[in-house]
Amino acid sequence: MSEPGTPSLDQLRIFLAIVDEGSFAGAGRRLNRAVSVISYGIANLEAQLGLVLFEREGTRKPRLTEAGRAVLTEARGLAEGMDALRAKARGLLHGLEAEVSLSVDVMLPPERLGRVLRAFAREYPTVSLRLHVEALGAVTAMVLERAAVIGLSGPLAIGVPAIDSCAAGSVRMVPVAAPDHPLARMDTIPSGAARGHTQLVLTDRSSFTEGRTFSVISHRTWRLADLGSKHALLREGIGWGNMPLPMIEPDLAAGTLLRLALPDHPGGTYRFCGIWRRDALPGPAARWLLDQFVAEGGGDATQDAPGDL
Repeated sequence: MSEPGTPSLDQLRIFLAIVDEGSFAGAGRRLNRAVSVISYGIANLEAQLGLVLFEREGTRKPRLTEAGRAVLTEARGLAEGMDALRAKARGLLHGLEAEVSLSVDVMLPPERLGRVLRAFAREYPTVSLRLHVEALGAVTAMVLERAAVIGLSGPLAIGVPAIDSCAAGSVRMVPVAAPDHPLARMDTIPSGAARGHTQLVLTDRSSFTEGRTFSVISHRTWRLADLGSKHALLREGIGWGNMPLPMIEPDLAAGTLLRLALPDHPGGTYRFCGIWRRDALPGPAARWLLDQFVAEGGGDATQDAPGDL
């Protein structure tokens, strides 16, 4: 038994056009070719593969044979892959990045991140994305070290040499604890009471802010590198801590966490900024991403908000 030959991309496009249009004549109109050319192309494809792809006898329209149905999926995949390759090459010729590496602050509401990246996938289908979710100064560190071309950082990036930035909204941070935590059981929390209870604190996995602390008032702390772990431990009643309000709103509604009215630590506003290296301007796709984060953050409430963290 002889091995099948290698069909050309043009032969596969003719095959797909016949399937999609339902006739040889329809495929000819779609591809702007004579019906005889379409018939010749399919005959050559069938000869290359050693398979009959269409039933032509006793039917007004060509119908796929069992072999034709089996080949159809592979033919579509090859054609789509070639289209994607040509689109990516076209984009590179016009300065579009092949990949964008993005680092975002863990405090960014996941719904906002999802909306922006979903829109990015539609707008730039040929551009790959490499996403890092980091805490505190680690976002800035990744951009400085060129591990990410752009970042959506918290306020620690402001004023860093070699970094340019633009405002990109904010999130409200509030102190919370589980209902059975001693602070949550107090009718009125006196000033300084939180200092005597374990505070769960998010830490930086980079060396960018090594030795620095942020919004820490308790004498006892547990330091965590993951916001999800902090959330889980808060719900277990192990300590109290600040959390982004959008993340714990379901807990507040369900009563699994309670907001603490701390007179000396009411929470605050955690501001975001888009960042990039001054000597490495973002390309078209990365710039578009930054613009989307800025636009999304434009609606964040600033009136009557607490001071910055």
